[in-house]
Amino acid sequence: MPWKGRRAAAGDEEVAPKQRKTDSNGVPSPFCFDTPDTVFHSLISPVGQEEFFTDYWEKKPLHLQRSDPGLASYYQSLFQLSDLKGLCAQGLTYARDLNVCRCVQGNKTVLNKEGRVNYSQLKKDFNQKATIQFHQPQRFKVFILQLEGEKHWRLYSPTVPLAREYCVELEECIGSPTHDIILKAGDLLYFPRGTIHQADTPVGVDHSTHLTLSTYQNTSWGDYLANVFPNFLYDSLKTSDITRRVGMPRRILMGANAAPDISRHLASLLRSVADQMERGEHELRAGDMKRDFALHRLPPYTPEKDDISSSAGKMPALEDTVCLRFKDHILVSLETCQSPTDGSVSLVVDVMHSLRNKREKHMMGQSGDDDDDDDDSGDNDDSGEEEEDAPSETPGMTFPFEDLPAIRQLQAGQPIPVSQLKRHLDNDKVQMALVLWSEGLLEVC
Repeated sequence: MPWKGRRAAAGDEEVAPKQRKTDSNGVPSPFCFDTPDTVFHSLISPVGQEEFFTDYWEKKPLHLQRSDPGLASYYQSLFQLSDLKGLCAQGLTYARDLNVCRCVQGNKTVLNKEGRVNYSQLKKDFNQKATIQFHQPQRFKVFILQLEGEKHWRLYSPTVPLAREYCVELEECIGSPTHDIILKAGDLLYFPRGTIHQADTPVGVDHSTHLTLSTYQNTSWGDYLANVFPNFLYDSLKTSDITRRVGMPRRILMGANAAPDISRHLASLLRSVADQMERGEHELRAGDMKRDFALHRLPPYTPEKDDISSSAGKMPALEDTVCLRFKDHILVSLETCQSPTDGSVSLVVDVMHSLRNKREKHMMGQSGDDDDDDDDSGDNDDSGEEEEDAPSETPGMTFPFEDLPAIRQLQAGQPIPVSQLKRHLDNDKVQMALVLWSEGLLEVC
């Protein structure tokens, strides 16, 4: 029987946009918001998704020049410099809501003040060529992309392809630009992680406004392996093979460097672990990555803005056919759980989801955080207004290991009668369905 325990600490086919919406300013939207897939399709149009991921993704920059006045008008309607004064009146806070900085001779200087943002000071900084960066503009207007004015970009080949960490390269080391681009309203520019870039507002252009969409941080094969391997190795130590449980040679830790025979032996052990992994002898448990992804992703998009986190429709019974809601927002992971009574360790099933994530809190900056690339969710509002804190735990629930086959049945995506769930007792089948239904993850279909 499932229990409410601790909170766990779509297809690739291209779909043409079916529908255009209009924003609050009456400007037709070029985006289709039916699914994440169609949003991305309309974002990179006229380039197709297959072409983009084959030719450009993590390979080379893409510059889409769009001489469509309607598209440029829509982008400009998303956010303009003239909106700045009204936003400051809403009680913006430095670092949490925005950063102000200036780059002089290659050095970045942060100009953030303490507390609330004063429009007069902000305008003064802006007139002195400062850059204003909003952490979370969707709290003020819902939009996908913006670009106002013009921006001059120079792109250079990365010194470290797909670099994981930001570093400042000396001017004389980066060579000549591979791309020298003037972005105009309606244009889109993509470049892979690690691409060295410089940007400035061209002479004669009053100002430039653009939206940066960043994605795929810490999602490389190396990140996945770093998460999966320790769990897989831990599980493999419990098998009948004692090879990896044999004690190390004495005084091995006292050596300055590992001897060649030690390195060869470790390589042999790693190969045996790889063989077990290839044979599928244990689950690939990437719980930390899944938990982080579920915690920080946006909730499902619904045009009607319904409360998606509550139970939907009738309560499931044994004779009902059920299916998961928002299947792509549900992640399942096997985790170890230690008994509070005897200390024994067993596997449990964590079902995590993003249905309760707050769109209003997504990618919120933190006070005292001046890094404009990686901002964690947080809320350090000193305004005296009460706001709901950003979640520190991933919404979800924990099931016993015996429920995993039934959960996998539901994950397959096809409607299934409750009576056919892989649990021995009918009462257990109904109880599991009720827990998922009460969490808003399951519905009678």
